[in-house]
Amino acid sequence: MGRLRLLAGVVSVVLVLALAPARVSAVDLVRFGTPTATGSFGEAVVFTQPVAVAMPIERTELLVTVADAPGPVVYEVDTPVTNVTGQLTYEVPFEGGLLPNTTLTARWRLTPSDEALPPLTGPEVALTYADERFDWRTRTGDIVRVHWYEGSDVFGQRALEIGERGIAQASALLGVTEDEPVDFFIYADESAFRDALGAGTRENVGGQANAEIRTLFALIRPSEIGNQWVDVVIPHELMHLVFDTAVGNPYHFPPRWLNEGLAVYESESYGTLDRRDVEGAARDGSIIPLTGLTGQFPTTADRFRLAYSESVSAVDYLIRTYGKDVLVGLIGSYADGRTDDEAFQAAIGMDVQAFSDAWLADLNAVVPERRGPQPAPPGPLPATWETDPGAVPGTPSSPRPGPTATPGAGGAPTAPIDEGPSDSGSGIVVLGAVVLAITVVTMVGYAAYRRREAGE
Repeated sequence: MGRLRLLAGVVSVVLVLALAPARVSAVDLVRFGTPTATGSFGEAVVFTQPVAVAMPIERTELLVTVADAPGPVVYEVDTPVTNVTGQLTYEVPFEGGLLPNTTLTARWRLTPSDEALPPLTGPEVALTYADERFDWRTRTGDIVRVHWYEGSDVFGQRALEIGERGIAQASALLGVTEDEPVDFFIYADESAFRDALGAGTRENVGGQANAEIRTLFALIRPSEIGNQWVDVVIPHELMHLVFDTAVGNPYHFPPRWLNEGLAVYESESYGTLDRRDVEGAARDGSIIPLTGLTGQFPTTADRFRLAYSESVSAVDYLIRTYGKDVLVGLIGSYADGRTDDEAFQAAIGMDVQAFSDAWLADLNAVVPERRGPQPAPPGPLPATWETDPGAVPGTPSSPRPGPTATPGAGGAPTAPIDEGPSDSGSGIVVLGAVVLAITVVTMVGYAAYRRREAGE
């Protein structure tokens, strides 16, 4: 009888499970169509996504990845109405902040209101943001693709040859293999060139390389293609792209002076004008320490030029002292994610500051004046501070425990103020009273807790 009842129970469970409706997944309630992305130069980029939604949506997002960024930028969009078939649209205002030839990759993500259902991500759509103001002509080499809109085929061919040669020489020097195309856009008009690079471009920039999109922009008029400076600016900018390949890592990029110094050294060497500027700055104390050239260079024309001259001077000194192979090894070591000091220490046995000091000493440079925020001067000493007659002001007469000055902070080390035995004794008495009070409160609280636990 017991077995019969048990069997009937099992059959009932099977029937209930068989009659229960299958749980509908989020995938069954959302259907994505084919997304689109449209945009013109100087205007916003519009992303659209056809979608059919049959459930409440808590959050709608557009995920946009720019070039080779490690992750997307997330834009929150108005949530669509439930049970609707339509189109999601979002306009991203990239105008003025996006370089031509930048690829944008986007996907839409819908998060259901039901927390038990996972977010759903739609299909991917890509757009290459282009400068459509001109009818570009293109000539392609092994690595470089030259695009220009004014000038003959001879103009385009010469630019291509210079670019191919520059890539080959830079790759051979740094020991890297370039197999991804490099796009080289040549503008014939300064206004158009600066519009393409954006409002933040400095007025003395005639070329710019952007490693994230593997693109070089240059201002070269058709009549200038035979000028000697063209044989300088193209290899200079392409060296930056190869440099980026050699040092590529997600942690740290080398100081700018090393990047720019190598580009100048390889494209035009350490020339007379650069030597004149550096030696003059070394004599009058206006030279910029290498620690001041790790990021953006100065904005004034004379200091901007000096920054480049100093950069190639430092690279020249490194090569003269240690050899070009050491320089190349130093640059390549950044690919392991080393800090500047780690890379220099491994390559030449000293950190960046020591190398900068050695370079300044080689120039017989007047020590440059320290600029920017300065340590505050030491304040007046308390009247009761005990010092020896021959001791440095502010230094205790005998070793005592207490705080010391932070290295490099300036001023004398700080020490506790000795106010005499009576004050010290009173401090101990106060401390003992505080400890006793805490102990009593703790014991009373614990006794009350035990009474409650015992039901008292």
